[in-house]
Amino acid sequence: MSAASPDSHLPELLTCDVLFTGVGGGFSPGGVVVAGGMIAATGTPETLRASYPHAREWRAGAVIAPPPVNAHTHLDMSAYEFRALPYFRWIPEVVIAQREKRGVAGALAGADELARLGVGAVGDIVWQAEALAPLLARDDLPGVLYFEVLSPFPERADEVFRAARATVEAARRLERPGGPRVGLSPHTPFTVSHRLMRLLTEYAAGEGLPVQIHVAEHPAELDLFRTGGGPIWESMRRLPYPDTFAAVIGREPEPDLTPVRYLDELGALAGRPTLVHMVNVTPDDIARTGRAGCPVVTCPRSNTHLECGVFPWTAFAAAGVEVALGTDSVASGESLDVREEVAFARLLHPNLDPRLIVRAAVKGGHRVLGTRAPVLRRGEPWDEGYVWSSL
Repeated sequence: MSAASPDSHLPELLTCDVLFTGVGGGFSPGGVVVAGGMIAATGTPETLRASYPHAREWRAGAVIAPPPVNAHTHLDMSAYEFRALPYFRWIPEVVIAQREKRGVAGALAGADELARLGVGAVGDIVWQAEALAPLLARDDLPGVLYFEVLSPFPERADEVFRAARATVEAARRLERPGGPRVGLSPHTPFTVSHRLMRLLTEYAAGEGLPVQIHVAEHPAELDLFRTGGGPIWESMRRLPYPDTFAAVIGREPEPDLTPVRYLDELGALAGRPTLVHMVNVTPDDIARTGRAGCPVVTCPRSNTHLECGVFPWTAFAAAGVEVALGTDSVASGESLDVREEVAFARLLHPNLDPRLIVRAAVKGGHRVLGTRAPVLRRGEPWDEGYVWSSL
């Protein structure tokens, strides 16, 4: 008899390193008593042994919790081959070099993989509008499909916004109970003009649409907002782009300006968008994020593979910021399995209470996406998927 398949008649005590029931802070170590296919009790192994002395005890594994949430990914890149490269090599050598693999087929294959993994919910960045309809048709993929918008030219903002709004409103008519809903993703603070960023975030706030923005992923973003130059600007100047970075953001760069401060002063944080990555931030950035009530998604493997730095998890937790986990794209994160993201995060943050990491992967993700997590409590059916066997 395996730990993940308790006998349906005899009480079983399944133990683990971390138990998160869906409420509270979790237990480390933890345990669940299962009897007749139902959860009889949860808590510490010591307490459960005393209450159920005749239960047969099994070690289930590292974690028992509801299925984790992949709060940020790019499913349309699921056919890409993974490569760990520095950020400014990864973009041309992976994203651009494999662009023929990006599309609806990849998005649907990624969705199939998430269903196979038993993901709790997903936050997917959708680059091609054509992918919205087939993803919205699925009833095994709760979460949010964030339609991504990108345009650095302020003079084109109204036109781009009208097209994006039409796409979003058409897609919202396809939403179905149990399936994903539609959101918006202004790509980054440096690839979306100040006027378009304001239009998109104000529209989303007025319509109650969830929003994700990629922010402070690479250290060069700080240079860009402080000086208006650096490697990001040099790479952007190879593309059709405004003559100066000031034209993009509608103000002059300055020594204390950061991507987070810029978004805050622009008013883009008023609707509490989710900020993704947030690796290269200042103490003031973290304080602003907390005051605005914006949640954050960290992608530990992707940030490490692209040499972007380490997410300052402890500082965000101290500021009361809700943290969730995402895999980013397969091309940078290697897989869509959030359980593997949790295992990596535990190695990357050895001094962080592992209960915080597991909670982020479950409750943090559901809070970001507005979905509801199952709760492991007395009287609820036991599900083998609650044992994270890949850890």
